[in-house]
Amino acid sequence: MKSDNVSAVRRMIIDLIPEGAKVLELGCSGGELLSLLREEKNVNGHGLEIDDQAIYQCVAKGLSVLRGDIEQGLSEYRDKSFDFVIMDRTFQELKNPDKAVSESIRVGREAIITFPNFVYLGSRLQILLKGRVPVTSSLPYQWYDTPNLHFLGVSDFIDYCRTRKITIVHKAFISKGKNINILPNLFAEIALFAITMK
Repeated sequence: MKSDNVSAVRRMIIDLIPEGAKVLELGCSGGELLSLLREEKNVNGHGLEIDDQAIYQCVAKGLSVLRGDIEQGLSEYRDKSFDFVIMDRTFQELKNPDKAVSESIRVGREAIITFPNFVYLGSRLQILLKGRVPVTSSLPYQWYDTPNLHFLGVSDFIDYCRTRKITIVHKAFISKGKNINILPNLFAEIALFAITMK
């Protein structure tokens, strides 16, 4: 994903989190977002990560990160033990994203989920004109090395929330580092949703 999209997504997440909130990031990678949240919002941040190298990077930054697999669930955490649970561009890589969403909104008062919009216009054009699986700035992988297991668009996620009776608290859409307000299912490269179960 282009760095302007990454920066825009992180900025939107930071803007959604209030000062001093208790945050759990699932699949926190090297802790870049958690570090920013700690610096800018003084959050009580925790991470869950499966990759040992990424965990070492987090620890070197002074972050509290546990080794764990999102796929195994979050049974060690009590209901509503966090203000926010974040899945930043990890949701579509999970074998069972439905379970991850359920657990996230059980453990957190809200969950913030971001994912690449697989039905973005640029992707559609590559399929139509080239007849190949698309490679875009938000989907930079070839078909044979992609970590993505689920391919969804903005409308798919909205329908999913409606079906599961999940409340969408906030939504934002990004392309080329900018907010997209018109036809996001077509023009947005990245989708961001803040959700809760009421």
